[in-house]
Amino acid sequence: MRELSLHIMDLTENSIRAGSTLIEIEIAESRSKDLMTIKIKDNGCGMDKEFLKDVISPFKTTRTTRKVGLGLSLFQTACQRCEGSFRIRSKPGIGTEVEGSFKWSHIDRAPLGDIASTLALLISGNPGIEFVYRHTTDEGTYILDSRELKQILEDVAVNNPLVVDWIKKNVKEGLKDINGGV
Repeated sequence: MRELSLHIMDLTENSIRAGSTLIEIEIAESRSKDLMTIKIKDNGCGMDKEFLKDVISPFKTTRTTRKVGLGLSLFQTACQRCEGSFRIRSKPGIGTEVEGSFKWSHIDRAPLGDIASTLALLISGNPGIEFVYRHTTDEGTYILDSRELKQILEDVAVNNPLVVDWIKKNVKEGLKDINGGV
């Protein structure tokens, strides 16, 4: 995948299929440490040790529509290609946490991409799921919590086109603020 936001979308779709009601997406960028970390944590059904042992295999999937599951193996490869690491933890009935790190300055590290549109799509397309997005840089932290957003909106749906547009703009502005105005 050419953008990290597409990996995030793919990994989050796994969490949605696992029956999650809360999905946390964390990105930590530190230019001073030359490190970028992406973590997706959910409260879905989780995986047992046997399934977890083989989950990185591109031929391991719970889908019935196709016999391959490339998301985790592609994300792991992207991390390793950039002098990073990959880790997955899961417990049945508790949930799953996927974490990947990258050398921030590595020439092969894909750009983050359009994370604002990714988040807007995830939130608006899954109104019954709560999302917490936390993005940290050396200059600050931006947080978008769909639970707070829904409280403010009251009876307005998160998939209302005006809300979707607001989510995109808010994320872009928030990331600009924690990236020195860039």
